Amino acid sequence: MGVLQRFEQRLEDAVSGAFARVFQSAVQPVEIAAALQRELDNGAQILSRDRVLVPNDFTVELSQIDYERLAPYGGTLSGELSELVHEHVAEQHYTLAGPLKLEFVHQPDLTTGRFRIRSRASAAVTPAAGVRMTDTAVAKAPVVLEVNGVRHPVEPPGVVIGRGTDAQLRINDPGVSRKHAQFRVFLEGSSVRVAIEDLGSTNGIVVDGRRVTHAVLTDGSRVQLGNTLVVVRNPHARPGPPVGPTGPVAPPGPAPAAPGSPPPYAGPSQPPPQAGPQGGRW
Repeated sequence: MGVLQRFEQRLEDAVSGAFARVFQSAVQPVEIAAALQRELDNGAQILSRDRVLVPNDFTVELSQIDYERLAPYGGTLSGELSELVHEHVAEQHYTLAGPLKLEFVHQPDLTTGRFRIRSRASAAVTPAAGVRMTDTAVAKAPVVLEVNGVRHPVEPPGVVIGRGTDAQLRINDPGVSRKHAQFRVFLEGSSVRVAIEDLGSTNGIVVDGRRVTHAVLTDGSRVQLGNTLVVVRNPHARPGPPVGPTGPVAPPGPAPAAPGSPPPYAGPSQPPPQAGPQGGRW
């Protein structure tokens, strides 16, 4: 018996055919189940020979009528659909990007009988030890990192992001290395400088669409680590020189003159006044 058949059997046993009556001429639960399977298959990303990553965050968009019809059975249907996803993942030897999330929402542009599924890979994130995640802490922090919709305040000297226990901000993303990258924060008076450095990760880092090993970040910079997007919120940012391992790097000065060379040319100048034929001046 396939995954869809087992799903239908469990659903029929759970609600005694109620779905068949409620969903006449509307969205059928088995249609949603089949669409979730396709979404898993179409969203699969090969990480290695033994690891295939699939989305874990699903939103089922329904018309107003279908949404209202579904509401009394939403808990039962969500549980059965979640079990179906886990079964399909196990049968296909997939790896979920993080904990499974499934929700139903009303979408005004859909008509009765039509639905749409949106999915994304959303890794679980563990804040750095001792960091307060309150709104007050976020508002006072010089820099905030948005990871999967959650805001993480960051203070100088910064934070190391990775999948392993050595990382301060942990992202349970198979595409993120154990110690992937370091966000470094420098206070310069009333301004704040932020930089990122790759710590030898397997998949590297991408900043605003460019693959880099290190970069200075500004307010709104988008950093891709594996399958996870990190958005930098730094309202105190200002343009400045590059940042090295120990802080901002001063721009190079002029090269010293060689021994015996004439002084550098300083541009045209006004010649001194000279006496003219009648004692005047030219």
